[in-house]
Amino acid sequence: MPRLLIWLLAGIVSVALTLIIFFPVSWLVTMVEQQTAGRLTLGDAHGTLWQGSAFIGGAASGSEALTPLLPGRFAWRLSPMILLGSVDASLENSAALSQPVSITGSWHQWQISGAAISLPAERLVALGAPLNTVQPSGQMRLSWEPLQLTQQNGQLEILGAMNLEINDLASRLSPVKPLGSYDLGLEWHGTQASVMLKTIHGPMLLNGSGMIDNGRLQFSGTARAEAGQEQRLGNFLNLLGQRSKEGDTDVIALEFK
Repeated sequence: MPRLLIWLLAGIVSVALTLIIFFPVSWLVTMVEQQTAGRLTLGDAHGTLWQGSAFIGGAASGSEALTPLLPGRFAWRLSPMILLGSVDASLENSAALSQPVSITGSWHQWQISGAAISLPAERLVALGAPLNTVQPSGQMRLSWEPLQLTQQNGQLEILGAMNLEINDLASRLSPVKPLGSYDLGLEWHGTQASVMLKTIHGPMLLNGSGMIDNGRLQFSGTARAEAGQEQRLGNFLNLLGQRSKEGDTDVIALEFK
């Protein structure tokens, strides 16, 4: 009986180690879909939890087909030392990332190396009105300094700075193309981040500031047309918010609460 028990335990350990070593990437796909409520998935995934690659995709509206949300394939490497509480991982995608990203730390705190990622402006529609009506296009570049993330009391806290550049923003509803280029800065302190929006150049002038608090955005700003573009941009600006006066200038109030 003891010998049988030993062989049974050895078999269980062997199966467990095999599952750990060859953790199928299909399980990882299921985890991503569950954590994002089906909004994101890993398409054409190959490899294992420890080393593999896939593109980040989402289901197109009204279709079961997967649409790549970002260019290129993401390749990852994760050290099995995570089982002992030590995180050592890397993420690469030469088509989207400016350089490979390293992630180190423990189960509850991670350090993420600085980098930048290119994003299509079309993804801004996920922020809701009025962007889902505007249907923006253009190029975005999200960059960040080294970040520290901490999981504490069920909340994710972030320390560090991020910057979003939006270049040659356009809309299918506007006759003026492009509308301009813009800069959005974020300074993270725990679960809060200060937000600052300014115009780099362009006929549509945007500016404002606000705060992200526990995932909720509060923002107050204005949109206006540069001198000589008021008539061409008038109808489009009306889609963005409530019109008001600042002196002799018509402005649109941008409010997110």
